[in-house]
Amino acid sequence: MNVIKTAEILCVGTEILIGEIVNTNAAYISSRLAEMGISQYHQGVVGDNPERLRAFLTSALSRCDLVILTGGLGPTYDDLTKETVADVMGRKLELDPRSLERVKSYFDRLGRKMTDNNIKQAMMPQGCEVFDNDVGTAPGCAIEDGESGKCVIILPGPPREMKDMFEKKVAPFLEKRREYVLYSESLNIFGMGESAVEDALREFMEASENPTVAPYAIDGECRLRVTARAKSREEGREKVKETEKKILESSVGPYVYGVDTTLEKTLVSLLRDKNMTVTFAESCTGGLLAGRLTSVPGASDVFDGGVVSYAERVKHDFLGVKSETLEKYGAVSAECAVEMAKGVRMFVGADLGVSVTGLAGPGGGTEEKPVGTVFIGVSDKSGERAVELHIRDNGREYVRNIAVKNALFEAVKNVGESVCTRSRGDDH
Repeated sequence: MNVIKTAEILCVGTEILIGEIVNTNAAYISSRLAEMGISQYHQGVVGDNPERLRAFLTSALSRCDLVILTGGLGPTYDDLTKETVADVMGRKLELDPRSLERVKSYFDRLGRKMTDNNIKQAMMPQGCEVFDNDVGTAPGCAIEDGESGKCVIILPGPPREMKDMFEKKVAPFLEKRREYVLYSESLNIFGMGESAVEDALREFMEASENPTVAPYAIDGECRLRVTARAKSREEGREKVKETEKKILESSVGPYVYGVDTTLEKTLVSLLRDKNMTVTFAESCTGGLLAGRLTSVPGASDVFDGGVVSYAERVKHDFLGVKSETLEKYGAVSAECAVEMAKGVRMFVGADLGVSVTGLAGPGGGTEEKPVGTVFIGVSDKSGERAVELHIRDNGREYVRNIAVKNALFEAVKNVGESVCTRSRGDDH
């Protein structure tokens, strides 16, 4: 049995090339291969054309131990993945009686007659290991070449079928042939940009070989991916935890709010642990903050509701923002944010009130308060505070999204121990 160290993914389908569907299969398979310690250096997409598919496959096999293909296993004339792979691997197709019976049974369960072209799906390369399809008709398979040590795995294109087959059939197949596993965790960082994190940990990251440490940015925050190569997940986890401990002891540590999580999940967990509730008063975010929190299972334990106070009248009538405050400072101000947070906390009867008010654009900005000016208000039994943000004007949705993340973070800070003290600028 040959050890598989490197792999490539080749997704087949003209509909992917022309943008009719999004290629989620490659992302899923890539993550699973990484967990198994199987390295990738190339991926490809090819249309339903046997000549181009043959060229792609031949090239891929010259570089790696394993090629995984998805798509092109259906009953129609243009589904030619299996035929092309069999030709490249020097195998003939032969009828697999068990696969044919399973295809017939599938149609029987649907109460439909199987047409003759579906027999094509039961034609399998000689000597292959057949992978049953438990949610569709087309079986997959693995073809191994003893001489070269190369292996080709063919999977159906529909993501639901592919994922089910991968977990039930492909994963066990590859587990027997892998050399090691890769175990990864991501440290979630808020308030420190990717460049600042890299600068603080450059020497440490350059010296880290196993585990490796790599920063990557997402809107408004940063993550540090720590990846260990090991013989087992348990060994990998121990290595990762040792490295994470060193990072938490560095200057980056105060900015880390969790591991493999999100701000909203962190907030729900903290509130639940402390038996507290939160409520929101939203203006420019228009309910996005509440939507983000309630996307977390169990959010009902800590969130009873909130108020979308878009108009000044609603801020005044429902949240108790004073007329003098609106007249003197305006709706986009620290003073208004504080009164909104206190007002919604008292209105709902929550332990913590958080408000967001600002200018998301594209219009409405002034020289004094340009688009991207946002105020976060926080209120609890100890009092109120406000935070002023100046978010880059990268479009309305960007401003709103970053405002939501900052509001969640301010709530996390209030509920848990202080995660960090930081200056605020264009990076936020």
